Amino acid sequence: MAWTSRFITVTVLVILIGCFTGALGNYRRPTRVGVTCCKEVSKGRIPPEVKLIGYRHQNALSPCVDAIVFYTEKDKYCSDPTARWIQYRLKGLKEIED
Repeated sequence: MAWTSRFITVTVLVILIGCFTGALGNYRRPTRVGVTCCKEVSKGRIPPEVKLIGYRHQNALSPCVDAIVFYTEKDKYCSDPTARWIQYRLKGLKEIED
């Protein structure tokens, strides 16, 4: 009778270990999301011939910096929000929401 209880105990332990091992095998780590933001800005003016279609304000949250992001059809420009020319270029532009 003693060998029967030991056999049952060992069997239960093997089954439990198999369950935990199987559960760990199905674990998938979260997918890493890339950070796409301005990490540096320019105080230089955007030439007037560059047609801007919108802008958004980016808050500083590391690794990103405080910036006004101007958008064209193909590019984006990361500009210093304290630059004097910014307010002039913002006039008439649509603010793009995230």
